[in-house]
Amino acid sequence: MVQPAPDLQFEIKLLRAGASLVLGCDEVGRGAIAGPVAVGLFAIGHDCAIEEKIPNGLRDSKLLSPAKREALIPSLRSWSSGLAVGMSSAAEVDREGIIDSLAAAAIRAIDEIEAGGVDLSSCVLILDGSHDWLGPKLAGRLGVLPRVKADRDCASVAAASVIAKVTRDSLMVEAAVRHPDYGWEKNKGYGSAAHFEAIRRLGPSKLHRLSWLGSV
Repeated sequence: MVQPAPDLQFEIKLLRAGASLVLGCDEVGRGAIAGPVAVGLFAIGHDCAIEEKIPNGLRDSKLLSPAKREALIPSLRSWSSGLAVGMSSAAEVDREGIIDSLAAAAIRAIDEIEAGGVDLSSCVLILDGSHDWLGPKLAGRLGVLPRVKADRDCASVAAASVIAKVTRDSLMVEAAVRHPDYGWEKNKGYGSAAHFEAIRRLGPSKLHRLSWLGSV
């Protein structure tokens, strides 16, 4: 079944209600056993909130092939009012837990967008999912609206998912050159059968989330 394309209806509603900027937010790598967790942010201002400006073929990153995700990046950069990807390392996930690590990665992305000159006053952030793991960490810095299936329905969140996925996948492919036996160029750090077998044979690397490996 063909998934409908995401649109800007929710973003436009927020902008008309007084938001100066809408940030779509999505994470990738949450369930991986190696590598960082990444959080993407994609800003939509009034000048970008036009349906015709949505890059052709944009979907949630999980619905796109690697080649199609890569091909979207130039158009996404041209379209956005600002974008960033924040990371939390495997060691940080082990130390702080996944929820706090997700929040830390998102805050790093927010800081990057703000440092780039984007005014976040009166900004609203759309967070994919039903659980607000970010708002309690922001101390009122900006509003957070969790939304189920936002990565499917909201163009800003779909765009955030694509930039986060492309950025993290690239890092895992680079890491595979230094650690060639775990198959990260294919599994991107997720727990495939071959990946677990390599851990049993070689032991974990510095990029593995040790607390996630159980009795491997």
